[in-house]
Amino acid sequence: MKALVIEDKEYIRKGLLNLLQLVDTEVEVIGECESVKEAVVVANACKPDLIFLDINLTDGTGFDFLEQTESLNFKVIFITAYEEHALQALKIGAIDYLLKPVDIEELELALQKVSELSITKQKQQVKIVKEVWNNEDSKLILSLHDSFQVIDLNELLFCESDKGYTTFYCNDNKKYMVSKTLKEFEERLSKANFTRPHQSFMVNLKFIDKYDKSGVIHLKNGKKIPVSSRKKEQFLNAFLHWNNH
Repeated sequence: MKALVIEDKEYIRKGLLNLLQLVDTEVEVIGECESVKEAVVVANACKPDLIFLDINLTDGTGFDFLEQTESLNFKVIFITAYEEHALQALKIGAIDYLLKPVDIEELELALQKVSELSITKQKQQVKIVKEVWNNEDSKLILSLHDSFQVIDLNELLFCESDKGYTTFYCNDNKKYMVSKTLKEFEERLSKANFTRPHQSFMVNLKFIDKYDKSGVIHLKNGKKIPVSSRKKEQFLNAFLHWNNH
């Protein structure tokens, strides 16, 4: 398997080369690049089977490189750092990735995973990760049974949790269920103008039509959401702040 390493830090490149010699004799590194421009030229000339791709390069991102080499067929293992905001998209399982500094066991796992995934399937997953990367504040990836679904938080009405499952209700009448609790999404949704008026619900403030003082939220689509007595004050603060800002 011919491999190309695209990484702007030399010590990361050298470290990866050393690890590859230890874990997999089937991988032959045919080149190293540190910029998008250089990588595009080398990839087009050498047509690698596998690319180790840093997300942040000297003159752009790994996604810029992928856009300029769409006609080539190769598999990708991203190289990323803990602080990068795309890590959450990668963690959800949408793509193969290695954290810096590269760990030998993680490298072995990534090579195993990439060998089992078709190029077509991986290209589809890369597009999802790219969309979230470019729209981090307004996109969420849901891991469904047989796919990854991108949710536009600006069009998400509310979420409802029930017995370890959470259902996402969108403005286009579509809904998606995942086998995760609402708690796992609460922090992310709170940053996107959602409030939690009840243990079982999170609601998009922009879709609230009115609040009935008896303890019921009326959404613009007619759906009614209960407000628990314990969360009433917190909800009212968020609701009034949203409508006064």
